Order: sequence, then C-alpha cells, then structure tokens
Amino acid sequence: MSYDEDYQDKSPAAGRMGKAAEYLVAAACILATGGELNVSTSLVDDEGVDLVFHRRGSTATLAVQVKARMSTGVQVQQGRLMAFVRSQTFQPRPDLDMLFLAVDVECGAIMTAWLVPSDEFSKKVTEPNSKGRFRFSASMKTKSKDQWVQFRLTNAELPRRILARLADLEQTNRTS
Repeated sequence: MSYDEDYQDKSPAAGRMGKAAEYLVAAACILATGGELNVSTSLVDDEGVDLVFHRRGSTATLAVQVKARMSTGVQVQQGRLMAFVRSQTFQPRPDLDMLFLAVDVECGAIMTAWLVPSDEFSKKVTEPNSKGRFRFSASMKTKSKDQWVQFRLTNAELPRRILARLADLEQTNRTS
C-alpha cells in the first residue's frame, strides 16, 4: 500500500475513527479549559473544516481541519505521522489551522498533535502530488528537529495553544 493512498481507503472504519478523533479533540479542549472553549462541528465537510473553536464571551473563531492517525497504524508505531491535505479544498487564511494528531486507540487519548496555521502550512509544503494532495510528515520523537517541531504539542498543550490562537485573532480583529 502506497503512502499516497487516501486514508479513507485503508479501512471501512476509517471515517468513523476520524470523526471520533474530532470529537475527542473537541471534548478534551472543552474539559481542559473548564468550558472556556466551545466547539462547533460541520454538518458537511466539503470546505476542509471539521471543527470551529470559539472562546466564551469572544467573537473570534478558529476553523480547524483535523487529520488524525491511529496508534494501530504502522507509521505512528514507527514514531511518524503522515497525512495528506487535498489541494482542492485547502484555502489558507488567518483563521484556519491544520490539526494533525496521533491518537492512542487503547486509551482513547491524543498522543501528539501539531496545530499549524494554514498560512504557515502553505509556506512549508511543496507542490501537491499527482493526486492533488499536500503531504504532511512529522516525527513524533521528542528530540526531532524536523520543520514541524515548533507546532508539536502534547495533549495538555493543545487547548492552551487554541486559546492563544483565538486571543491572537481577537487582537487582530480589534486592530482591523
């Protein structure tokens, strides 16, 4: 099986697992912030947005596309996360982030995450492959120095980073 194959093609349960990972992120962020963060989900995911975060009492929102890989996958077991983003739906903008995460399926927990602003993602990825996809490949190893290391987060760091991103967007909205 080539690494370029669509994740949805790998298993009949892949869509279900991906949706569960999205809800895992949403629940963990709400709980870890004592309800300060709220999360909305899309009924239709044709624009590449899975979750929309907003802070209680604020007007700023952060749209997030989630790409999850499970601990049962070979790449994750080897300490690497690889995912593909469709160029047809990817439109970088200040209020869109890409969230790549490895999920421990036995514990039902986020192992490692990368929250990458879409503008930064578009600067760091190369041209789309022959199937029109951008490739994200990052090491999960703590001593790694790959190009994505500055965006790597633990489960506990993720909600705080989302709050920080929302604060930045709120500040930008005030000065605009």
